[in-house]
Amino acid sequence: MERLTKILEKWYSRNKRDLPWRKTKSAYAIWLSEILLQQTTVNQGIKYYENFLARFPDVWQLAKAPLEDVLKAWQGLGYYTRARNLHVTARIIVQQYNGIFPADYDALISLKGIGEYTAAAVASIAFHIPVAVVDGNVYRVLARIYGVKLPATSSAGKNEIRRLATALLNKKDPGNHNQALMELGALICLPKNPSCSVCPVNFVCHAYKKQKIKELPVKTVKTGNRKRYFHYLHISWEDKIFIRQRTQKDIWHSLFELPLIETRTAVLPEKLFGHKQWKSLFNGSRYNIKYISPVISHQLTHQTLHACFYFLEVTEVSSALAKEYICIDKEKMQQYPVSRLTEKALKQWCNYKNIDYH
Repeated sequence: MERLTKILEKWYSRNKRDLPWRKTKSAYAIWLSEILLQQTTVNQGIKYYENFLARFPDVWQLAKAPLEDVLKAWQGLGYYTRARNLHVTARIIVQQYNGIFPADYDALISLKGIGEYTAAAVASIAFHIPVAVVDGNVYRVLARIYGVKLPATSSAGKNEIRRLATALLNKKDPGNHNQALMELGALICLPKNPSCSVCPVNFVCHAYKKQKIKELPVKTVKTGNRKRYFHYLHISWEDKIFIRQRTQKDIWHSLFELPLIETRTAVLPEKLFGHKQWKSLFNGSRYNIKYISPVISHQLTHQTLHACFYFLEVTEVSSALAKEYICIDKEKMQQYPVSRLTEKALKQWCNYKNIDYH
């Protein structure tokens, strides 16, 4: 294993990508990068990482910022629980650790939003603590090298890969070693069409020698995809619109949204006009529909949203609308964190009206 480790780290030193979070030993910046890169591509992550650090340069600035500002900086990345957990953890570090990240794996993993992988990454890269990182890339690399036939989602599979990763770990330079293993998975040992012929460790790879690349790692059966049908109402009243913050345990928690009617199936506008929520929101008052968007499909993990946006004007406000939503100036809408789906529809509306969206 020592030879394998040396070859891997030598390859990494020559081939690693020039990424901004690799130029710092700041636990805050490393933690931020690891959270950002969950469910986010590296190319997209770089832009958000740099912008986020410019807006919140240290844990103190992040901790004292309003949640809405954090969500706004995160807008477009999705998986907003990550942003909420960043904010919570920043406040804990300021309040309980005087703004200094704990140089301890167990303390790190106890923080909100920090699991085994993130705790190991921060501990090893920022503090040189000898703990092995196991993410999707590492699992794939080690499953192929050692011929592990256990599914990645199984407890037995996770335990076996963690055992192998720990045995392989260079305890003198754990951060560099962990990054080397992850980089191999990101650049060479890809899920599909891996570059086995140029892999520095192909001489010991079980999957390569046995021609089992497609079979390893063992894949699990994917869960079904849920379809949802959203109808958003952009209701204008005297140059104002109505929004509310999502508070239920569902997608986009804490983000703001336009009045929403969700139906079980796709429905035509004529049928939606008879929906009880539509009737409640307008309560017999007159409205003028200016534009109905085409259906916008938006893919989330295990969910496909089919959304339609109705742009309307009213001359009076119903009690239900006034009670359930807040009324804001139209131009202030962009100050509120919203989903990418809503942002996409608002841009579409601006294009239709031939006005700028900033």
